Amino acid sequence: MKICFLDKTSFKYNSKDINSPILRGAETALINISTTLNKLGYEITIINNCPKNEVIDNIRWININNLSQKLTFDISISNNDCNFFDLIDSKKKILFSHSIQKFEKFLRKKQFISYIKHKPKLALLGEYHKSQRSLFSRIFGYFFLDYGVDQQFLDKDLEEFTQIDQNLAIFTSRPDRNLDLLINIWKNKIHPNFTSGKLLVTPSEYKINSHNVYFRELSDRKDLINDMLKARLLLLPGHKAELFCLAAEEGRELCLPIITLGIGSLSERVIHGKTGFIAKNNDEFAKYTLELFKDDNLWNHIRNNLKNLRGVKTWLKCSQNLINNF
Repeated sequence: MKICFLDKTSFKYNSKDINSPILRGAETALINISTTLNKLGYEITIINNCPKNEVIDNIRWININNLSQKLTFDISISNNDCNFFDLIDSKKKILFSHSIQKFEKFLRKKQFISYIKHKPKLALLGEYHKSQRSLFSRIFGYFFLDYGVDQQFLDKDLEEFTQIDQNLAIFTSRPDRNLDLLINIWKNKIHPNFTSGKLLVTPSEYKINSHNVYFRELSDRKDLINDMLKARLLLLPGHKAELFCLAAEEGRELCLPIITLGIGSLSERVIHGKTGFIAKNNDEFAKYTLELFKDDNLWNHIRNNLKNLRGVKTWLKCSQNLINNF
């Protein structure tokens, strides 16, 4: 069976960039799902803004700006845009959605005609995502696609790493995912009550000059994992544009208790009282953070729960779910 993935980003990438910080969740998912499907025996082509046309690990990459002919596939999967289906021919079509898109935005993005023409089945990332999409966008069918965690997180032996900084919390999402809100809570409500506490955050233009808030160095996936393994807690307020949050799933796989405000999809990523805490407001967020910093019994309880859940989210399971919806 021939499967095509369609995508277009402002930056160039292919599977060689899988560990690069330039990738977002959508691109990471495309690479992992296509790689897994290829290992399962499917013939995979990816048409996107790749650096050049080439075959990498048995997967054909074609630059979307230089298509010389209209190719035919059994299934085509487009990242976020129905208009990409015009570029190829396929018997079945699936639209991956990574955005909040009400009906008026659907019209504004000029996808209405191509949506009616191609009738794609919609892949959603959860109940929150579903609530943010127009009912119209689901009239040709939909299903939930539960993303996996990269193999590097799954393979990590936590027993080998014992150098946890008991005073360190980390934020690993994008800075525009309410990093400013987190820093305000930290400076005003957490750090004054735990002055030895340190917060390691994703680099941004936000000016930091006090309260033990530090920027972590952005490099490859290995360094990200090492930074996470040093931390005691993962602090992710959430954001209304956060439709799945791979950062939360990565933290869960590395057994980091998560404190969140549950904004966006974060309420679906954390089991309150079992894998972390979902705070109702900023004061509760600070309270739960301080409790997990200071109460070893509570922290160990949450961490043991997380250890029992390791390996539940894989790209193989995600890809098999996708296959079942072809």
